[in-house]
Amino acid sequence: MEKKECLRLAAEEDLGRIVEIYNAAVPTRLATADTTPVAIESRREWFHRHDPAARPIWVAEKNDIVAGWVSLESFFGRPAYHPTAEISIYVAPEFQGRGLGRRLLQEAIDATPRLAVRTLLGFIFSHNNRSIHLFKAFGFEEWGRLHNVTEMDGKEYSVSIYGRRANSLIKYNNIK
Repeated sequence: MEKKECLRLAAEEDLGRIVEIYNAAVPTRLATADTTPVAIESRREWFHRHDPAARPIWVAEKNDIVAGWVSLESFFGRPAYHPTAEISIYVAPEFQGRGLGRRLLQEAIDATPRLAVRTLLGFIFSHNNRSIHLFKAFGFEEWGRLHNVTEMDGKEYSVSIYGRRANSLIKYNNIK
């Protein structure tokens, strides 16, 4: 049986699954600084701040199931930063390790010209080696590190800032 896959803009009906995927990352302590699961209602305003024409959320579907998502958000919320966007990628545990993160990242990169984004930033826990490897494979570089700025389960963690100028981003189709 052929597996059906698509990437599309997120719809409000996807919010429950988006939150479910996000919440699956909470206990891993790898992808979010939330230490307890979030409620759908607490993410509704966040969802509606994403303008599909400027700062979209895309979902990846596999056989009609939302398997992951990627979002772009305005960086720092002031007009002069408008050409810069923060990128976030989350993949459901049962779909990890299948190249979905690469496809979601490529979708966001491909959209940067029409979204007037010149710089992409990813804020990644410094101990999240899989995400760091993914971003580096697409030409992102570590532009900074915030040392021990988070505390989870009695341990301090650092956050690395990975950046890439979008106007020099190219497709990386054959990443393994």
